[in-house]
Amino acid sequence: MYLNHPLPDRPMGLSKRCLSGFPCLTGRQAPFRLPRPPKLSEGGSTILPFRHSAILPFCRILFTIIFSTNFIFAQPRIDRIEPPNWWTDMKEPSVQLMIYGKNIADLTPDITYAGVKITNIIRAENSNYLFIDLVIGKKAKPGELTIGFYSGRALVESHQWTLDQREAGSADRVGFNASDVIYLITPDRFTNGDPANDEVEGLREKPNRSHKNGRHGGDIEGVRQHLSYIRDMGFTTIWMMPVLENDMSRSSYHGYSTTDYYKVDPRFGTNASFRQLVQESKAIGIKHIMDMIPNHCGSEHWWMQDLPATDWLNHWETYTQSNHRKTVVSDPYAAHIDHVTFADGWFVPTMPDLNQRNPHMATYLTQNAIWWIEYLGLAGLRIDTYPYSDAEFISEYCRRILQEYPSLNIVGEQWHTIPAVVAYWQRGVDNKSGYVSHLPSVMDFPLHHALIKALNAEGGWDDHWLPVYETLAQDLLYADPMNIMVFPDNHDMSRIFTQVNEDYALYKLAIAFLLTTRGIPQIFYGTEVLMKHPGTDEHTIIRSDFPGGWSGDTINTFSGTGLSTQEKEAQDFVRLLLQWRKNATVVHEGRLTHFSPHDNVYVYFRYDDAMKVMVILNKNKEPYSLSLVPFAEMLEGVSTGRDVLSGEEYSMQHDVELSGPGPLILELK
Repeated sequence: MYLNHPLPDRPMGLSKRCLSGFPCLTGRQAPFRLPRPPKLSEGGSTILPFRHSAILPFCRILFTIIFSTNFIFAQPRIDRIEPPNWWTDMKEPSVQLMIYGKNIADLTPDITYAGVKITNIIRAENSNYLFIDLVIGKKAKPGELTIGFYSGRALVESHQWTLDQREAGSADRVGFNASDVIYLITPDRFTNGDPANDEVEGLREKPNRSHKNGRHGGDIEGVRQHLSYIRDMGFTTIWMMPVLENDMSRSSYHGYSTTDYYKVDPRFGTNASFRQLVQESKAIGIKHIMDMIPNHCGSEHWWMQDLPATDWLNHWETYTQSNHRKTVVSDPYAAHIDHVTFADGWFVPTMPDLNQRNPHMATYLTQNAIWWIEYLGLAGLRIDTYPYSDAEFISEYCRRILQEYPSLNIVGEQWHTIPAVVAYWQRGVDNKSGYVSHLPSVMDFPLHHALIKALNAEGGWDDHWLPVYETLAQDLLYADPMNIMVFPDNHDMSRIFTQVNEDYALYKLAIAFLLTTRGIPQIFYGTEVLMKHPGTDEHTIIRSDFPGGWSGDTINTFSGTGLSTQEKEAQDFVRLLLQWRKNATVVHEGRLTHFSPHDNVYVYFRYDDAMKVMVILNKNKEPYSLSLVPFAEMLEGVSTGRDVLSGEEYSMQHDVELSGPGPLILELK
């Protein structure tokens, strides 16, 4: 999530009530509505309630004036139908359409299409919205449906709506898992593949690469052009920060202020180019995760000018920001007001909090996630600010998605350093509160916190590695600790090279640990070449441009031009480990046994019936002789070990000599 978001010129919040009764978040009053036009007969003639010949001509003139005025100012029209299409053979046959347009409340929609039936028409609180429940039967065939909108028997408008064939095997698609390593990308800052879309007419923010908060021009095409780099490094999955439309006046590059849930931001590309990227990635063995934000939208979202209902958002008498107390959901002693403020408060003033207790909002968000999964062919989702959503909604959201895609993976962001607080949200945990979660994976912020503490520890009477050892010891709290995302850094925190004060040996220890411990590793773009940001922890600087992503860059990560010796070494180190890990199924699925750290050396084993790997993480700056006696239970029958980094053979019959700080990863024989 984007925590360093600049405040708007004036805070968002409730002002005066509109004439229609809706909150005026923008200060705009509801438009005056003229009386409805008279009803028409089947032939289109005006039906007059008068028969007296003396007043008939006058009435005809009067109604002509009224009808003409209404036709100009209040003629119903359909502007949006969302979702824009759906698919046959979905496990859940029902889908709800949200229809938006001026003065459409009294229109009656109708569909005549074999296997498709309207089961319910919901007239919203706002007369500019309709919700239609459809059932798509098993006999329904792909094709173009015509939705007619009628006033009485008169057809006012008709719109095409597509029913597509579901992709073969879509329901059985395998999600990202521990066999993968995820490459996290900030699209605006990775590569500018199409300079022609840097500035798009009609969108508020223009390109400004010289400003840290500006749009720099990176896009989907830039990622597509460098898929071979990502594959050759050894990454198997891409997670891009959000690419949906963020038509905000400034600081829109990060993507977390959605203004259209069904449209890729034109400065990143199009829906079709996003789909092309996913399909081309899949062809070379790379999966995609989509970053979803069901908790909030952007303050310039199109519906903010004309909300469907008074409870579409979580409103307060005055602007109220979330207290960000993430423990309140699982805290048995939490005050009600603290819980409400956490969940219903706005993340920042430019991100209105969505009320997922409104059933139409809940359905809209859930269907939107399913739509993108099916349209793109995704391997999973990353859910932003997961615990900030309504707890019952977000569980049902995951359940419904997994109903359609049982093997898909979903990871939720719960940023907290206490394992119990994070584990609360994982599917299968027996929570004392009775809360049932359907979220398969969580992000392991506790382990990250422990790792940085261990790496930066100096002196003291206790072993430096103890925080990592004891954090992993709390894996009993998770229902599935092997399905947890681990990381050295991400888009919301300092880069790992900065976190370890640019100590290259500590950097290597961090990367080696995270690529060999349990869970699903994620690495932020540029981490492989030691990107850093000394003196600041601003998100906009953390997400700096990837060297070589712009024409004229003097440093090019893709070719290696201009990289320092250490940066090249780091890139080679990461590549070597990633390529090894691809085929090291013992690291994907094997068991984990770790030993109490001693003398600032941490040793653990990954093993299965076919293979065993010994990982030695040494923080000692001087040469150190590691006795193998404490590890006898794991070394029975083992004679040698091959270092996966250097290829050197080590005898496992006597002490292992460690030359200095760094990792040693041994395939045991």
